[in-house]
Amino acid sequence: MSVRHVSEFGLTPVAAGSGTETQVLIGPDQGPNFALRRFVMQPGGGMPRHTNAVEHEQYVLRGRARVSIGDETHDVKAGDVVYIPAGTPHSYDAVGDEPFEFLCAVPNQPDRIELVDC
Repeated sequence: MSVRHVSEFGLTPVAAGSGTETQVLIGPDQGPNFALRRFVMQPGGGMPRHTNAVEHEQYVLRGRARVSIGDETHDVKAGDVVYIPAGTPHSYDAVGDEPFEFLCAVPNQPDRIELVDC
């Protein structure tokens, strides 16, 4: 068991994203079943349409974004909960004038990220 403050974790740029960074708050070395990550997207930033081999459970901490999941687009804000099934194409576009931040839990299983042509 451990307790740490989010400021103890470095932010890492997301290679495929723009203006997007992530932190691994709980990784496989601590949590045997799930990883917990925090994403921060600057206004106008985002991540292109892609798929993952694992599902995503997300909780929006602050800001707003347009999130595409499959054939649907959703405007999400602080307090919203987002579920993305494994293999489903999805993308993020931060909107507004403040960063968009969310927590993302994923199973500790092999993941494969593939960019999807628009």
